[in-house]
Amino acid sequence: MAEAVHPAIAFGAVEKWYGTRDEPVHALARTDLAVADGEFLVLLGPSGCGKTTMLRMIGGLIEPSSGEIAIEGKSLWRNGQRQAQALSELGMVFQDANLFPWLSIEKNIALPLELKGVPAPERRARAAALMRLVGIEGFGKRWPRELSGGMRQRAAIARALSYEPRILLMDEPFGALDAMTREAMNMELQRIWLETRKTIVLVTHSIAEAVFLADRVVLLSPRPGRVDRIERIAFARPRMPDLQSSAEFQAIVRGLRHRLNEIGEEGSGHAR
Repeated sequence: MAEAVHPAIAFGAVEKWYGTRDEPVHALARTDLAVADGEFLVLLGPSGCGKTTMLRMIGGLIEPSSGEIAIEGKSLWRNGQRQAQALSELGMVFQDANLFPWLSIEKNIALPLELKGVPAPERRARAAALMRLVGIEGFGKRWPRELSGGMRQRAAIARALSYEPRILLMDEPFGALDAMTREAMNMELQRIWLETRKTIVLVTHSIAEAVFLADRVVLLSPRPGRVDRIERIAFARPRMPDLQSSAEFQAIVRGLRHRLNEIGEEGSGHAR
């Protein structure tokens, strides 16, 4: 009998409420969503729509109020406890690189391996390979303060990939970068994805960034967040920057922007 093929990530009737002193906040309505193995999925929506809540629930940082999240067919939560086997498949990158300032770039990248007890020679070899992958080869002995914002984010991506997770979760990783650096990092992220074929889930506020990077864009409604539309992006890869000026690209961006404007008038709220 053939082995069952599970999606990389599966949301089954997942819902999230936050308790407050005044009244509960309904952050995410009942949601079903499956992310295929090796897919590049982007979560897009207005502030307060629950996209960061969704990402943090996938990452095991927030427990859903109801429903089930499965990672590669394994339950992420059981009896209120995160399951180590599912967590081991996940790497996460935030808007702030969150590098330890007292560690070199090489040691920052290798830190998850050190915590797992991987021998030093293996850690150094893995860190060197990852620095080549993300384009910061030769900067391993530098301190985080000596690198630009874009280079620090490259190091953060390398650290998230250090223990070879199958899934990479990214929460506005380029939101603090200038426009030119952000475009360059989009190209680098696409290259890394093409080389590794990790499953990636990215949260962004940028419609153009979403359309440029994604296989599918999931558009979320205002709070309580729910899937309003899923846009499949069929452009061939690798995608070059000039794609963004094409009529086809601009048509998708306009369609998503129009829908965002519509749903933005239907709800409000700023809890993420």
